[in-house]
Amino acid sequence: MEDSTSRSTKKKVVAVVGGGLVGALNACFLAKRGFDVEVFETREDIRKAQIVRGRSINLALSHRGRQALRHVGMEEKIVSQGIPMHARMIHSLSGKQSPIPYGKKGQYILSVDRANLNKQLLSEADTYPNTKLNFDHKLHDWSAETGMMTFVRPDGSKVQLKADLIVGCDGAFSATRKQFLRRSRFNYSQTYIPHGYMELTMPPVNGEFAMKPNYLHIWPRNTFMMIALPNLDKTFTCTLFMPFEDFEKIATGDEVIEFFQKYFPDAIPLIGEEALRRDYFRLPAQAMVSVKCSPYHIHDKCVLMGDAAHAVVPFYGQGMNAGFEDCIVFDEVLDRFSEDLGAVLPEYSRVRVPDDHAIADLAMYNYIEMRAHVNSKWFLFRKHVDNVLHFLMPKTIIPLYTMVTFTRTRYHEAVQRWHWQNKVVNRGLLLSATGAAVGGSYLLLKNPPDVNKLLLSVEKIWTRLVTK
Repeated sequence: MEDSTSRSTKKKVVAVVGGGLVGALNACFLAKRGFDVEVFETREDIRKAQIVRGRSINLALSHRGRQALRHVGMEEKIVSQGIPMHARMIHSLSGKQSPIPYGKKGQYILSVDRANLNKQLLSEADTYPNTKLNFDHKLHDWSAETGMMTFVRPDGSKVQLKADLIVGCDGAFSATRKQFLRRSRFNYSQTYIPHGYMELTMPPVNGEFAMKPNYLHIWPRNTFMMIALPNLDKTFTCTLFMPFEDFEKIATGDEVIEFFQKYFPDAIPLIGEEALRRDYFRLPAQAMVSVKCSPYHIHDKCVLMGDAAHAVVPFYGQGMNAGFEDCIVFDEVLDRFSEDLGAVLPEYSRVRVPDDHAIADLAMYNYIEMRAHVNSKWFLFRKHVDNVLHFLMPKTIIPLYTMVTFTRTRYHEAVQRWHWQNKVVNRGLLLSATGAAVGGSYLLLKNPPDVNKLLLSVEKIWTRLVTK
């Protein structure tokens, strides 16, 4: 490994820990700037693996992620391999389907395959001559003072590398972050939500999608829900989100079918009874964790990005997009401070922490919206009002989902604006209702109805009812 540190005495050596989505994209960003980049991944090369281990929840690619991919010339390629989803498709208990558009006409999010996206990004990183990918390298320890890193190979041997900058992109259970936990004035929290998730597959019917493909299908059931995202092979990946205690109540195949007949009857023939009986018990329900920490850096030596800095629950579809946006923001800060790491890293923490904390909170909120609020007539009414106001005043009223998903408005600013807009719109609705009531009362007072005629009409109606 010594030759990797001596390939260039002028270029800074950057070690990216983690070869997942954010790590692979970061390698492209940093290599494009001319750094010598070393990527270290604990797992084997997924491009050669027969079975890809790890999470498989489908990903929703939106504007922030696309902007990051565009920066390294990957947007068009990835978008061509995704499936547009223009709206949520709500499945009621009766089987009725009702679409709720995500934004204006032409706006959509993309269903993309996690493993394929990871492979594409690794291959892109591999095209840079100043990038080296190291697989089966598990981070054992590193020094914030010297930048010396120690990795362990599967055979027990150790490899060392000295880096000018360490970029921790190694997920929610980051080995890089362990050094941060040993230091004072580092804030850290993790929260496991009481709900788990389980994936099921809905196969094609006669070689075609079993449901309309250009939607994110949702079966909201108040305390739990199921969603389905389309795949290129004409299948849907169905994900059941539910409290762990409810998962544990279902112990037999018959109980699985009984549960689905009660809550998701229209999905049974599409997934298949036998598949449900089998796949429900294939893997236990998986946990979901939300991680917040600050700051994201130590001196000028290390910075955290992606899930290592801000793991979020998947309900806003922003986990990957936020991680990809980390890469853009870091790149922008590198430009502003002329790659002076001593100035870049503190500024990156200052700028990015409030946004990532905001999206973590929004992701928690959106689970309640997806499983419960979409059943509310008031929610649907407010959604309609917001869309109408956005059409009439596109720069003044912008729906929260639009700001988060279809713009690069900073997450915490989107939340602040959302609260302000809610206050303004709710006051407007209250004033309108009050005005209508006052106006109606005024008209009644000015033109009072003939009480005798009114009483006569009521008496006639009562007489008819009694005589029937």
